[in-house]
Amino acid sequence: MTGDEFHQLLQQVQTQKTESQTLEIKAAHAGFPKIRETLSSFSNQDDGGILLFGVDEANDFALVGVYDAADLQKRVMEECEQMEPRVRALLTVYEEHGKIFVAAEIPPLDLTERPCFYAGTGRIKGSYVRVGDADKHMTEYEVYSYEAYRKHYQDDIRQVPQSEITSLDNVALQNYLEKQKRAKPNLATLPDETIRELLGLTRDGSPTLAAQLLFGLYPQAFFPQLCLMATLVRGKEIGKNGAEEARFLDNQRIEGTLQQMLSQAITFVQRNTRSETYIDPATGERKDRTEYPVTAVREILLNALIHRDYSRYGESTPVQLIIYTDRLEVHNPGGLFGRIHLDELGKVQGATRNPVLASTMEALGLTNRYSGIPAIRNAMQEYGLPMPEFHSGTSFQVILRNAEIAISGTMDDKLLRFCRTPRTRHEIAAFLGIKSTTYAIRTHVMPLVTQGLLELGLPQRPQSPRQTYTTVAQKPGTTS
Repeated sequence: MTGDEFHQLLQQVQTQKTESQTLEIKAAHAGFPKIRETLSSFSNQDDGGILLFGVDEANDFALVGVYDAADLQKRVMEECEQMEPRVRALLTVYEEHGKIFVAAEIPPLDLTERPCFYAGTGRIKGSYVRVGDADKHMTEYEVYSYEAYRKHYQDDIRQVPQSEITSLDNVALQNYLEKQKRAKPNLATLPDETIRELLGLTRDGSPTLAAQLLFGLYPQAFFPQLCLMATLVRGKEIGKNGAEEARFLDNQRIEGTLQQMLSQAITFVQRNTRSETYIDPATGERKDRTEYPVTAVREILLNALIHRDYSRYGESTPVQLIIYTDRLEVHNPGGLFGRIHLDELGKVQGATRNPVLASTMEALGLTNRYSGIPAIRNAMQEYGLPMPEFHSGTSFQVILRNAEIAISGTMDDKLLRFCRTPRTRHEIAAFLGIKSTTYAIRTHVMPLVTQGLLELGLPQRPQSPRQTYTTVAQKPGTTS
């Protein structure tokens, strides 16, 4: 960090008087503060973070300086050495108004090395995640998610306890095996028992989770919560209506194989959303138009069922389909898997959490791998509806908005009104309700910057984590 950057950081803190997703403030004027949790949380997020020493948050963010810059740097490095893997902080000392300040820039760890934790308390108790401006204990599931990617766990081919081959639909299973034999001649010479093992449908003769979800007579007998809960809500939020009104207008527990759940879920959407008839101006024919494109609905449901987390941490949580008056949401346990980020969805081929499920559904002709996200976006664009919204954490969420959003203005309009006061990257992400700051900026902010509707507070450093965005003042005669 240069002297100018340090000065700007101090000014930012004095103006905004707040910490952030990537900034932790420590007074450090009376001794060395506690930093292990922050070293862990910053190392475990893609943007890393900065520890700023010498500002007293409890005293209106007063610039108090540090007790001893040399000793503080030594102690920081000692703490970094106690982390696993070791943290390599970049330290900067800066003087202003006769006081000394220190900044420790914490780089993000590679995904394959996460989670970073304090060795003295161990992986489970010593791993932290940054939530807003706070360091929170990483859950056992979050720790497992990193391990699953690093060690290439395949939860979709784990054995199902007390499951026998007779619990599968033999006709459907045999038809699939015959199809695979025709497509892969090398398999045709092998006995069916061996083919089932090679395709991940059995392990040591017992059906796998994938086999139950694809060909089971009743998969929920073994995993009751591996179902889909579909709900129609009265209004735009659950529970916002009066106590005398029914909370849900329709509520259905959908069970069966993946294919059966997909079909029933689509039927639920069609039953509980509007459909209108119009005259095609090109042909004069009467056509039906659904509230949401069927293609988009089918793809988000498919993605949720195939790519959800099927580990023991996620098996107690069903996929959720919720229809509000202004939007349709689908939630599934398990966030994005591997290195892919929200802004890369539909553009790059990421790792697959459940490869056997994905490849089998593709072989059955029910999905085309890597085409789902583009198909959703294209369908929404053809309908003239807002682009789908994606959110990822320990769960993955997709939102499709209907035409009602136009009544209260577009998201761009709302964002421009919000940014009439300079806003930071994290303030904007919080306003949009998006956990990934990078995704929020690339998807919602940069197009407005390109159009000249938003301007950068630090135009010479567009990628700066301390960047701000402000709505450009309009010329006389224009409105917003």
